[in-house]
Amino acid sequence: MAFSFSDEQEAFRGIVKRFMDERAASTEVRRLMASDLGYDANVWRQLSQELGVTGIQIPEEYGGQGFGFVELGIVLEEMGRALYCGPYFSTTVLAANAIMNAGSRGDKEQYLPAIAAGELFASLAFCEPSGRWDVESVTTTAAPADGAFKLSGQKRFVLDGMLAQQFVVAARAPGSHGKDGISLFMVAADARGLERRAVRALDPTRKLAELDLHDVVATPLGEIGAGAQALEDTLMQAAVALASESVGGAQAMLNAAVDYTLMRVQFGRLVGSFQAIKHQCAELLLDVELAKSAAYQAANAASDADADQRVVASIAKAASSDSFMGAAIRCIQLHGGIGFTWEQDTHLWFKRAKSSEVFLGTPTYHREIVVANWA
Repeated sequence: MAFSFSDEQEAFRGIVKRFMDERAASTEVRRLMASDLGYDANVWRQLSQELGVTGIQIPEEYGGQGFGFVELGIVLEEMGRALYCGPYFSTTVLAANAIMNAGSRGDKEQYLPAIAAGELFASLAFCEPSGRWDVESVTTTAAPADGAFKLSGQKRFVLDGMLAQQFVVAARAPGSHGKDGISLFMVAADARGLERRAVRALDPTRKLAELDLHDVVATPLGEIGAGAQALEDTLMQAAVALASESVGGAQAMLNAAVDYTLMRVQFGRLVGSFQAIKHQCAELLLDVELAKSAAYQAANAASDADADQRVVASIAKAASSDSFMGAAIRCIQLHGGIGFTWEQDTHLWFKRAKSSEVFLGTPTYHREIVVANWA
């Protein structure tokens, strides 16, 4: 099925792109990645109150803009191109979608308006010490206690975990296995028994944390025992969103590579005039455009509730991860000796490419999903 952006969507992209160019320059990226929380409160206020993108896909009845994943993908692509540092993916993508997929109307009324307004930071606590991204890997337990539930377990790779005020935590009933007995819970960051630690990661533009839960009192999100499907839907949507962000980063690397080869002079000629360099740039362009096609189609399928959206999402995640990683590597190569130095910005996107490659599952993991669904 063919897909193209409407004139309104292209105009919206232009607005987001100009904002990122002005507010997320590489000097700002370097400043924020060296800070503890990794975001600028003033820029976040502008994103939420002036642009309204913190609630881009949240329904209007819950304070959002009521758009779909195509518009969300546009925002994330431009954020990926600029390497925006802030709790957007954790809050607007992971937490908000989990609440929309699993929560009751009361849950949505309680949390979504604050997320849409940029007043609540939240994240999804799902992955555990096993490092797996499938629903069956959840081992954190949720035991009934005095009319409530107490969670015990460990969560790893929690995005913006030191900044979040609320966590959507995946846990299962004691003794359950597979997809049975899995529920989602809301846990306040200051809940008794919750310990969180900042993690020093390869990519300093993504702030990660680890959570230890020791009999933490939690509030069920939606129906108890019915969290597996909601969690799978959330992870699928997050993969689509990450694909959009990754193709934005890949495009940034393509632009940087071409700009440098058209500026650098070697042996009395522009580097970009050599046929071998032209071939590399052409191959890079092809890889990026193919990944964009997969990401755009996945965003469109997610918005239309397409029956094959899980497969399309995994194809997009695998293709975009490969493209972003390959673009970053080639960009560094085309920059020559300066490409891997600290002063050159290319390494910032390289580290984001590596973190995105493994976040939410590696390309190999997602190809296995495609094969399993098409076998």
